[in-house]
Amino acid sequence: MSTSTRGNLASMTSPKEETALPEHTNRLASETSPYLLQHAHNPVDWYPWGPEALERARAENKPIFLSIGYSACHWCHVMERESFEDESVARLMNEKFINIKVDREERPDLDDIYMKATLVIAKSGGWPMSVWLTPDRKPYYAGTYFPTVPRYGRPSFTQMLESMANAYASRTDEVVHQAERVVRYMQQLTLSPNVTPEALGPDVERPTVDVVTGAIEQLSKWYDETWGGFRSAPKFPGGDHLRLLLRHHLDTVDHPALRMAEHTLDCMARGGMNDQLGGGFARYSTDEKWWIPHFEKMLYDNALLIPAYIEGYRVTGRADFARVVRETCEWALREMVGESGAFSSAQDADSEGVEGKFFAWERDEVYGIVGKENRELVDVAWNLGDEANFEGQHWVLVRPEPDTDLASKLGIDVATMHARLAPLRQRLFDEREKRVHPATDDKVLVSWNGLMIGALARAGTTLDEPRYIEAAQRAARFCLTTMRPDGTRLLATYRDGKAHLNGTLADYAYLAAGLLDLFEADGDVFWARTALELANTVEEHFADSELGGWFFTSDDHEELAVRPRDMQDGATPSSNGVMVDVMLCLYDLTGDPRWRSAGDRALAMMEPLMRESPTEFSRAMIALLRTVANAPIVVVTRGEGFEELWRALALHRDTAMTAIQIPADGVTDDVANDVSLLAAKHSIDGKATAYVCREGTCLAPVTEVTALKRQLD
Repeated sequence: MSTSTRGNLASMTSPKEETALPEHTNRLASETSPYLLQHAHNPVDWYPWGPEALERARAENKPIFLSIGYSACHWCHVMERESFEDESVARLMNEKFINIKVDREERPDLDDIYMKATLVIAKSGGWPMSVWLTPDRKPYYAGTYFPTVPRYGRPSFTQMLESMANAYASRTDEVVHQAERVVRYMQQLTLSPNVTPEALGPDVERPTVDVVTGAIEQLSKWYDETWGGFRSAPKFPGGDHLRLLLRHHLDTVDHPALRMAEHTLDCMARGGMNDQLGGGFARYSTDEKWWIPHFEKMLYDNALLIPAYIEGYRVTGRADFARVVRETCEWALREMVGESGAFSSAQDADSEGVEGKFFAWERDEVYGIVGKENRELVDVAWNLGDEANFEGQHWVLVRPEPDTDLASKLGIDVATMHARLAPLRQRLFDEREKRVHPATDDKVLVSWNGLMIGALARAGTTLDEPRYIEAAQRAARFCLTTMRPDGTRLLATYRDGKAHLNGTLADYAYLAAGLLDLFEADGDVFWARTALELANTVEEHFADSELGGWFFTSDDHEELAVRPRDMQDGATPSSNGVMVDVMLCLYDLTGDPRWRSAGDRALAMMEPLMRESPTEFSRAMIALLRTVANAPIVVVTRGEGFEELWRALALHRDTAMTAIQIPADGVTDDVANDVSLLAAKHSIDGKATAYVCREGTCLAPVTEVTALKRQLD
């Protein structure tokens, strides 16, 4: 039996060892968010976002201090320890402000609005996010982490509190005017001035494929020729950037695009950002080499990187990319699945109050575990022979060079090196399991579950691993029952038996996309029909009937300072971009022109911004390329030889292709009415039969792999 000590944030007030709780308890104690519960015993008189806090601010004409963060955020923990647990700082906050704490994962609508404000005011953003609002919720100043004393070129937090309180008290009209200017500017950020109802009529055309060229050119300028990735440290993985490069290569035979994607996937896989023992990627790398991560692991990052490595594997045939997919999926199933079958949100960067303590090693400790006879092997293969790479005295395990180079230094081939490392990796993993684990934020977010459902469904098909598809099915069922109690509208978050908060566009878009991936993986038409239901709800409650596209919040959501749209990709894909892909996919399946019209209008609405900031629209461009390339949809009926046909499709290089399996005798009439593409398709002479279709027109059915490949190529 393992002696590991696993934490979850349900029982933790902070990422340090649990002690007797302070006597003070604030209003956050009744919340379910692990992040809010971490602050429930601060001396700060915290409110959750809601009518009580907002009405008090208006009644007392007090400014609001809004703090937004999330449970796995290292610097959020630092600011809590330094400031929010300090009695004197808390007295100042309680006297001068109405203080509101928000979990950015529970309230992505608020996070989107006030992150835009922070970017406008401070020219940079991040978490913890610190925003000062007028009593009517409009931002007049913003920043991120503020230290206890002036450093890093920043004033202290108490200096900021005094300054912001004095500004509102002595220059109220000026502050209100400033806040209104910020709100107007934020509204302008979501749309180009060229976007008008007249320009986006019902017959609008989608952008031409040349918009992608701008993104590829910009990524090429930012590309790190030595270590892969884009821009300098800190480096973020950018899974959709890599998928866009791979799709562009397939459409244009652009070899530089392939080289950028393949090199980046390779370097990320070898670095410490990819946990070399347990699998799973950290949120970002603090250095240019991908070696030393910011150690928190987010569900969404891994759900976005799994498809990137799947597509890298299918395009290049590299077995090591398939291995990364498997290891990342195994991490998700081992570490992130809750009792409900749905996926938890994140794992902390800290354990025992120290960032990265769980993942770092002392060299002699490793030698003692692997044995002296393996010292040369681990020195070369995991860089232990070099100087300490983490905080001057510890090692984060990395593979410093491509495997062929490492094996050559050891005088063996790559297969032998991996065979010798495998049992050592298991020994180190088993020993690490005995440490105090980083805490897990076990709340369920429908949006992030949608991303992981799609990732696991695709991985299960590509790697022929039914367990991954089964895990995706369990999570999907939870989201469609517990998180959709009325059978139509989604709730956003769940924890400790409570599902609540209105679903945003991200919840509907990501889940619908995941269900369509699951439909491909197992052939159960229920998933496709449910995706249609979700799309209908989006059109009814989120659509902008004048300009196209969709708002981030529904028409019956609470009134906010701005009604956000979520156009650009950020840490997660643009929900408008994902919804475009869903709509165009539904058009392919059903032939219903309203889905194509909705997708095309959204792309046309985004086009001016796509041309201005092309790298912020990778997900929308992936959808565009799939459609412009007229990617095939292949319907395969079950029967003799099905496995051969299905494996050929699962590994085909064209990652934009859709493959669907149906029963040997075809589908029922009611299914065909909903998903017209499946109508009149059945097995020939008891053999599995493939129908290759484009734009609703199908080629002659084939039963042999060679004939199928000819039609696809």
